[in-house]
Formats: sequence, C-alpha cells, structure tokens
Amino acid sequence: MATTTAERRSQVMVGDLGSDFLRITASQQQVQEEADAQTAQMLAAQTPGGFSFFPGNAAGRLSITIAQAKLAKNYGLTKMDPYCRLRIGHSVVETPTAHNGSKNPRWNKVVQTYLPHGVDAIYLEIFDERAFSMDERIAWAHIKLKEAVLNGDTSDDWYSLSGKQGDDKEGMINVVMTYTPAPAQPAGMPMMYPPQQPMMMVPGRPAAAQPQLQPQLQPQPPVFYQAVPGAYPVYVPQGQQPLQQTPSVQIKPEDVQQIKDMFPNMDENAIKSVLEANRGNKDRTINTLLSMQDS
Repeated sequence: MATTTAERRSQVMVGDLGSDFLRITASQQQVQEEADAQTAQMLAAQTPGGFSFFPGNAAGRLSITIAQAKLAKNYGLTKMDPYCRLRIGHSVVETPTAHNGSKNPRWNKVVQTYLPHGVDAIYLEIFDERAFSMDERIAWAHIKLKEAVLNGDTSDDWYSLSGKQGDDKEGMINVVMTYTPAPAQPAGMPMMYPPQQPMMMVPGRPAAAQPQLQPQLQPQPPVFYQAVPGAYPVYVPQGQQPLQQTPSVQIKPEDVQQIKDMFPNMDENAIKSVLEANRGNKDRTINTLLSMQDS
C-alpha cells in the first residue's frame, strides 16, 4: 500500500532542538590541551624573541636552502635519484632523495646550523642513490660565504659544480643563505630574557581575567648540624629541628673484664658491643648475654 504525503509527515519529529544538538562535549584531555595551547601562545607573546642558545665556538646561525640543481649529464641507464650532502665545519646534513630527478632535481631543503669560528665556506656534494650498489658521487662544489651574507644580507645564487666532466662543468646548483650573528655574551652561556610573571590558564576565561601566580621564594641553602662533636654533619630540611642524639657512653675496660670473668667463653668484642648497646648497664648486659647463651 502506498504511503501518502500526510502519513510521511506525521512520522517526522517536530519541535525545538536541544541545546546540545550537534554539539560535541570536549573531554578533560581536550580541555587541558586547549589550556596548554593558550599558555604557550601567551608565553610566546610575553617573551620577545623567545629563547636561543649559541655554543661557545659558534660565530652565528646559518640558514641554508638547497633549492635545486641543473646537472650536465644523467649517469646510468635509468633516471638518477640525486640527493645532496652538505658539510659546515663538523656538521653534515643530507637532503631527501629527489626520485627520478635525473638532471633537474628539486629538494627545497632548509637547513639551520651553527657557523663555527674560522669557517667561511661550505662543502657540497651530490650523490646518485643506488639500490644494489654504493651511492655514486656525481658532483661537488666548495662554496665560499660572501661578505654580504656575513653582514646580514640574503644570498640567492647559482654555483658551479665540478665532477667527471671537469671543474665547474658538471652543472649548477641554487643555494639560498642567510646569516644571523651570535649576540654579545659570555661564551657558552644561553641567551636569556628577563623572566615574566607566570600565569595559570583557566579554560574558557579570557586572557585579561587569568589569575596571576605569586612568584616563588628563592630556595634557601641547606643547613647542616653536627649532633656529636667529631662526627659528620647531618643535613636537616628547612622547617625541621635536628634530632638530638645522646652522646656515646665510654665503656671502661674493667667493666668488660668483670663480665668476661663471668662469661669466659664469650668473645671480648661481643661483650663490649652488648655493653655499649645497653648504655653501660652491666645488669642488662648480663641478662642479654644469658639469653644469648640459652638460645
């Protein structure tokens, strides 16, 4: 039996939609991640320039982009898979392989590295990646850093490549370089910015209404006490009183000999140890030794 339009409409639910219709309730983890993201954004905004660290032997930071190359020849029966290897001082970096790049590989690889003191050039090599044999070096170049780059300018130039075809006859490579000198500071010290007042992020509250955390007090140096003269000092945490130790009792040789006469088979050092444990009390020492013999 065919369903009429009126019957179909009567089966449709009508009325106001609920306030949570098509709304996904965020989990506790998602809320925390959102709060962490807001905290990171505020810290980045409060700290101009962020945090940077220069090793003691670094003159500055060098940003290098290995863009592309135009090679003179395709070595092999199939298209080459070139990749580039870059050496700056002791640092060696490789680009991804440009599969089937042949004579016109493109990498667009950005390299961030430190420029050590005394290094004014970079060494660059291009290899053909092989699957069943050693990778073959097909071109190389020794690129000297220009004075304009060291003064802060950006260099976007083509450099000649050497190889089997001869010096400067293997093609050209496009390299972009930018140099940032290290700030004036003691060698090996990180470049820090003045600390900002910490903030606690509350989800759903605007940044201006976020509560400010009170700065923490500087930690106090540890305190050491010497409980017994001549003994090692003992560390006591802040806010706690040192434990008062009772000075050790001096054991008289005649007391040890008197007990030794009563226990001739007992070792003298054992008798002395038990006497010290009982704080020089001979009666308790005798009872202890008797119990030791009974056991």
